[in-house]
Amino acid sequence: MKTALLFLLTALAEIVGCYLPYLWLRKGASMWVLLPAAAALALFAWLLSLHPTAAGRVYAAYGGIYVAVALGWLWLVDGVRPSAWDVLGVAVILVGATIIMCAPRVT
Repeated sequence: MKTALLFLLTALAEIVGCYLPYLWLRKGASMWVLLPAAAALALFAWLLSLHPTAAGRVYAAYGGIYVAVALGWLWLVDGVRPSAWDVLGVAVILVGATIIMCAPRVT
């Protein structure tokens, strides 16, 4: 549960860190949105460092969580409802992320 929450927070920090510059570049937002964007990306990098397992495996599984959170952002923030294909794709990705994180490891 701790890992799932950490993944969620990491994904939100990354999305905010990328969304705010998008607002500045494409939607005419103030340049000042770049300051919280930079802070969010710094938070994102720090949160990634808190994961206790091997970086490559964590990053691979995190990618699946990021896709799910990004589709949630699309719906909640941008007001675009994901299609059934989006939901199916996220389900497949989350199964893959779960396999990566929960597979037995030989040490």
